[in-house]
Amino acid sequence: MSLKEQIIENHNEFLESLRHRFLDDDRKAALQKFENIGFPTKKDEEYKYTNLKEITEKSYNFFPKENHNITKEQFDELHLGEENFDWIVFVNGKLHKELSKVSIENVEFLSFNYALNDDKHKEVFEKYFNTIASKDSAFTNLNLAYCKYGFFLKVPKNVVIEKPIHVFYISQNQEENTFYNTRNLLIVEEGAKVEVIESHHNFDDTYVFTNSVTEIFTYPNAKADWHKLQNDNNTSYLVDNTFAKQEKDSLTTVNTFSFGGKLVRNNLDFIHNGSNINSFMNGITIIGKDQLVDHHTAVHHNFPNCESYQNYKGIFDGNAHGVFNGKVFVDKIAQKTNAYQQNNNVLLSEGASIDTKPQLEIFADDVKCSHGCTVGQLNEDALFYLRARGISKKEAQALLLYAFANDAMQNIDIEPLKEKISKLLAEKLEVDIEF
Repeated sequence: MSLKEQIIENHNEFLESLRHRFLDDDRKAALQKFENIGFPTKKDEEYKYTNLKEITEKSYNFFPKENHNITKEQFDELHLGEENFDWIVFVNGKLHKELSKVSIENVEFLSFNYALNDDKHKEVFEKYFNTIASKDSAFTNLNLAYCKYGFFLKVPKNVVIEKPIHVFYISQNQEENTFYNTRNLLIVEEGAKVEVIESHHNFDDTYVFTNSVTEIFTYPNAKADWHKLQNDNNTSYLVDNTFAKQEKDSLTTVNTFSFGGKLVRNNLDFIHNGSNINSFMNGITIIGKDQLVDHHTAVHHNFPNCESYQNYKGIFDGNAHGVFNGKVFVDKIAQKTNAYQQNNNVLLSEGASIDTKPQLEIFADDVKCSHGCTVGQLNEDALFYLRARGISKKEAQALLLYAFANDAMQNIDIEPLKEKISKLLAEKLEVDIEF
């Protein structure tokens, strides 16, 4: 039985397992859309360079076992040296309060499953939930049909959350390949501020397929930062769909750091709904062996005097394959737009490859928009310069690669996260660097 057939066959049982049923009609409609669309293939332009057969030809368990035996030592290894952070821990889909640390006050925070069961949040869900997620994507429709796990966070007007919040999604003790549909909803009201870190971790040798959808709403003069730390094992597949809608004078950042996982697809969509908006997207990808990481970004400049900045760096070794497809749309009324998009890549082996396609669609005439991409190898003159000063070839290569990737981290203002990314860079490049 194909995965598509499994999805259709298991849906009624999934619905029966839920306590909340007010989304039933939406879920059934989404499943019908998914059935009509089907999983994308390489014949689809948006998936031309990403073959999903490895994911879709496997069988999965749709109902994860909840019990686990994660030790404190195992969990501590996932931390970033973040004693002063808050953290939210989901294990096998379920929120575990005993593993979490939540000290934030004056906010509405609930697990997604609980929020759906709470009548007082029904109005909020009707206003925000699934309003900016794509209605035409197989994966967003699949997520709507099956979503149950994840969190809902609403930061009220002028509330500044000083501590970053790290959200852990952990899968462990699963005897079969497991399928998760995580759903996150972040609402940052006027003048509020919050920073979220998201990471996924599979502790088993069985395969995990996570189909995640996140919707972010940033209101006037608010600031929302979302950092994705993707460093899972080689039996993990992740399709991540993130949608960010910004109102005037707001700032939203999504940073994506991709170091692990067998196949990772990141779909990132920014929607401008006011003037004087700033949007930042940064990415660092370092992969090897036969890993694949695919970044698809889109920024919709719909109002004047807005800025967007995209900076993605990729380092590929072994038979790794990278994809970058970045789009910037500038509406005819979006005068004074300033949009920057850059994708730079280094290939370290003959088997590594990158398909990159930055794109601009501009219908306004008073704009500053640039895009570009580079694909190459390390600069031989710079290597010679370092080696002439007694540095080994391997160390010289690693130092150059570290410097190449480093500028994509410059807007991280969470020092433990920046240090963690730096250490992961150093580990991947096998070089000793002082922090």
